[in-house]
Amino acid sequence: MSQPGHQVTVRVPATSANLGPGFDAVGLALKLHDVVQARITPGGLAIEVSGIGEGCSAAGEEHLVVRAMRAAFAALGGQPPGIGLRCVNAIPQGYGLGSSAGAIVAGLLAARALCADGAGMTDAQLLDLATQLEGHPDNVSACLAGGLTIAWTSAGGPRSARVAPVAGLTPVVCVPDIPLATTQARKMLPPEVPHADAVANSARAALLVAALTGEPGLLMAGTEDFLHQPYRTAVMPATAGLIGRLRAAGIPAVVSGAGPAVLALTVAGTHPGPEVVHTIATDAPAAWRVLRLDVDREGATVVRDGAGPRLQA
Repeated sequence: MSQPGHQVTVRVPATSANLGPGFDAVGLALKLHDVVQARITPGGLAIEVSGIGEGCSAAGEEHLVVRAMRAAFAALGGQPPGIGLRCVNAIPQGYGLGSSAGAIVAGLLAARALCADGAGMTDAQLLDLATQLEGHPDNVSACLAGGLTIAWTSAGGPRSARVAPVAGLTPVVCVPDIPLATTQARKMLPPEVPHADAVANSARAALLVAALTGEPGLLMAGTEDFLHQPYRTAVMPATAGLIGRLRAAGIPAVVSGAGPAVLALTVAGTHPGPEVVHTIATDAPAAWRVLRLDVDREGATVVRDGAGPRLQA
């Protein structure tokens, strides 16, 4: 364990999972970041949060970054005398943009970096622990690796493959005023789906990867989903309405993660651009905040002893 006073800075990207048919498997890292500075202290727990979720400063041991740090410290052999935490958040919380995955990854990476024997936790073990805390590997995989990732679970635990997104891909996120808990969105999913829908979704998921890595003209077909989006319409009608308007205009649009944010996947020269997304969202009945983002191709970054990026999102 590092001595009191040592600190690390971790920056984690937002992520969008599923991208339509890639349910609980496909993730995309986005250039919108939370920044966490963690240090070992002589005792106690001190948390400072600014930006998104600043009211979480009083969460104490229930703060998700702290919970992740505790899990990593336990796996590495023991808890430190105290933890000091400062978070500067920009990722919207409760909108399907990977805020919980970012908090988990930040906590695990910070704890590993603060441990003198942190090398005892491999990247595969870290992904396994992140998946246990998050419940599924898609967002945490993209957050860790950056770019476009495909995650799956094998007998040996969760695995992830990173692939390069096609050049010119510009994600546009539309965020509504009211968030939605992931647990509520998942409650809408049926225990079984028709075999024909499973077959159709399998084909679309394969097509999605082909479209995102080299054939963007296939994105409209590749973002069709049969597993989760139709069942979630009842709890996010405004989201479904905006997706319908965007797709009618030739823009591949999907629910971002569990929603209710909308992700539009635009590619220069292939689909209408971000400005069209903005116009359509502005004219929609509900209010939407439109964010034009780049793909984060770097993933989570860690710098020891505060030598890294300034604490700003």
